[in-house]
Amino acid sequence: MTEKEKMLAGEMYDPSDSQLKEDRLNARKSVRLYNQTTEQEATQREKILKKMLGSTGENLHMEPPIQFDYGYNTHVGENFYANFNSVILDVCDVTIGDNCMLAPNVQIYTATHPIEYAARNSGKEYAKPITIGHNVWIGGGAIINPGVTLGNGVVVASGAVVTKSFPDNVVIGGNPARIIKDIIQT
Repeated sequence: MTEKEKMLAGEMYDPSDSQLKEDRLNARKSVRLYNQTTEQEATQREKILKKMLGSTGENLHMEPPIQFDYGYNTHVGENFYANFNSVILDVCDVTIGDNCMLAPNVQIYTATHPIEYAARNSGKEYAKPITIGHNVWIGGGAIINPGVTLGNGVVVASGAVVTKSFPDNVVIGGNPARIIKDIIQT
């Protein structure tokens, strides 16, 4: 397997691989272009996002600045909105459903490293995919950690550190995040 194939499969891989370095460089160029656009260039912003991301709905908006590792591993549904300072470390798939909103400073991390220092010192790393259901609202400064799945209708409180998966229709918050209450749909 190539290092890229290992990365996408969630196996240990070498991030210094030339193809991966080139892919990250391309993402950074796209991000830089996006972040330099103005409000009057909304059409240009949308084109950059749709070219950079793996897949998108028709309607999406991200307030600059944004940051991605690769871009092509991020998939967002219809009516996606992200406020300022979104960081998505998309070493493997980040899948976000329809009608989702990210408040400012939300961080989504698929990238992780071995706990054992000898393995970590090798420079190799791995990733775990993140899945966010439909109609999810993630509050300001929240951090979504590798391997997390959030069900449909979840609300993540500001500042939450989400280290595990949660079912549909709950409000979660804290560090580590826990269920604060159930949401009853009316």
